Amino acid sequence: MSALIDVILPVFLVIGFGYAAARAGLIGDVAVDGIMRFAQNFAVPCLLFSSIARLDLAANYDLGLFASFYAGAFTGFGLGFAGARYLARRPLEDCVAIGFACLFSNSLLLGLPITERAYGHEALAANYAIISIHSPLLYGFGITFMELVRSHGLGLSKPRLARQVVRAIFSQPLVIGISLGFLVNLSGLALPGALSAAVDMMSRAALPTALFGLGGVLLRYRPEGDMKLIGMIAALSLIVHPTVAWLLGRHVFGLDTAQIRSAVVTAAMAPGVNAYLFSNVYGVAKRVTASAVLIATAVSILTIWFWLQLLP
Repeated sequence: MSALIDVILPVFLVIGFGYAAARAGLIGDVAVDGIMRFAQNFAVPCLLFSSIARLDLAANYDLGLFASFYAGAFTGFGLGFAGARYLARRPLEDCVAIGFACLFSNSLLLGLPITERAYGHEALAANYAIISIHSPLLYGFGITFMELVRSHGLGLSKPRLARQVVRAIFSQPLVIGISLGFLVNLSGLALPGALSAAVDMMSRAALPTALFGLGGVLLRYRPEGDMKLIGMIAALSLIVHPTVAWLLGRHVFGLDTAQIRSAVVTAAMAPGVNAYLFSNVYGVAKRVTASAVLIATAVSILTIWFWLQLLP
């Protein structure tokens, strides 16, 4: 019970403050959007830049870690796509969006603060390793898959598809922050003291601001749509993904304690808001993915507690 109260509840209370403030009209949609733009376009990229620039790549880039986490993610995508297609009889484009919601866990806004509160700041190295390829890999996969479905497989060799995928990935501030962090890390450059201090100040604002803004954003989502599909997305995200990460990390790849904690906790997060944004861009399965983000985030309070009790 202490993990629920001391680790999980503070994170969700910050989200709840944002939700309550937006619901009471203390901040409007424009203010919420401004908070999220600051967090996602400036503060969080600074956090990722700083963390990747200082990350010991040789020690933390582990194929077993990546395989454990991403095998679970792609298992969720495959099962979500198949369930939407063969059980719910949804169009193929809807199936891709629903599968993407099962694929894209909230590794950053929820995974980082919960891991930090549970195990300390020094436990975040494997989280940052996972996050460093999370958006490029999963967005690249999702966009490519959706474009192929929309073009009926005819666009595979077209340069336009490749350009669209690369442009979509590297126009994201998060990816820019990660890329610049790699540049500094691999080059061995040292940032001037004043610049490093400024980046650290921005980084400290990243997670509380993003969590508060996330609460305001969640107010916009209404639980509606096919509840069976919503339940399937929640189950695949909160149960199947971390289960695969746990089994592979512990019994196949022999990850150490810190790696298993990071892989499983990150895998146990609800779908991120980006899952809905992906649906919104393509105009498909918006009600299902929006509701899944909201409901799975609420349910994850209990499922995260379960995984924290299970982990060493």
